[in-house]
Amino acid sequence: MRIVFAGTPEFAAQAMRAIDEAGHQIVLVLTQPDRRAGRGMHLQASPVKAFAQEKDIPVLQPETLKQNHTDLQKKIAAQEAFQYLSDIEFDVMVVVAYGLILPQAILDLASQSGRHGCLNIHASVLPRWRGAAPIQRAIERGDPATGVCIMQMDAGLDTGDTILVGELKITSQETSASLHDHLAAIGAKLIVKTLNDLDKGIAISRTPQAIEGVTYAEKILKSEAEIDWHLSAIEIDRRIRAFNPFPGSTSSLDGEHLKFWNSCLPSKEQIHQDAIPGRVLGFSGDGVYVQCGDGVIEILEMQKPGGKKIGASACLQSYRTQEKIMQFKKE
Repeated sequence: MRIVFAGTPEFAAQAMRAIDEAGHQIVLVLTQPDRRAGRGMHLQASPVKAFAQEKDIPVLQPETLKQNHTDLQKKIAAQEAFQYLSDIEFDVMVVVAYGLILPQAILDLASQSGRHGCLNIHASVLPRWRGAAPIQRAIERGDPATGVCIMQMDAGLDTGDTILVGELKITSQETSASLHDHLAAIGAKLIVKTLNDLDKGIAISRTPQAIEGVTYAEKILKSEAEIDWHLSAIEIDRRIRAFNPFPGSTSSLDGEHLKFWNSCLPSKEQIHQDAIPGRVLGFSGDGVYVQCGDGVIEILEMQKPGGKKIGASACLQSYRTQEKIMQFKKE
């Protein structure tokens, strides 16, 4: 099949690679403009663009797809992208974590006679966690399971009919980074199956989403990173794992802003009834026990400013003296 692919991060690139390996032809890629990243803040191509360049696939990077945008340059770029789409032959459009809203005109273009519309890979079991951050919000909320949906896109926010669903349990050790990788693999497999079926003329069923159980996964903000030690150990543990790799949970110790990358709930809590939330209670090999508003959390991996991610116990060695009480604080 001839495919227009719209996506930006590694989650999308994995699906793109699987589609290419399955023998389908990607005739055009839409991805977000290059962003500055790294210590040198150099412009970097998205993972989707990098793969497209490797395969010599044409790439368009408009900042918006709104042809009536008030900014003249953005408006012209959007119109040129639409014209390019109008002029090429394709069978279906696949959209994965693109980051831009598809206007109705593009949805209509992809749904013309002989085409199969826009298919989306969404990292949740819809209608739960529509929106921008389904992986992180599922962990933060303590969901026992999540999954991936192949969805027929419509004008709403992740409201289209579902075609295929793959489910996955969320373990107590799962971070957003690890769950991302598991779900990306499932999504890649499901989109290839969907495209193969369409290519063979096999009828695919489309199931309207349930009206009940709708939740929205709001975009993750950096302001959510600061740990509130008055929350329960369960809530803090979920947030630390949910915000790995972005934005990374943070707290201050002796005026330094530290990052917290991994944690767990200890099997045998060291409970100090009079301990202040945020106080380090003791060490557990590579980890450290910290008092929360309700219960104790074991911090496993941390990072000093400018340093590397290391075991929490080793990270706190320079702060550690026999008499000193270590107290994390929210700034």
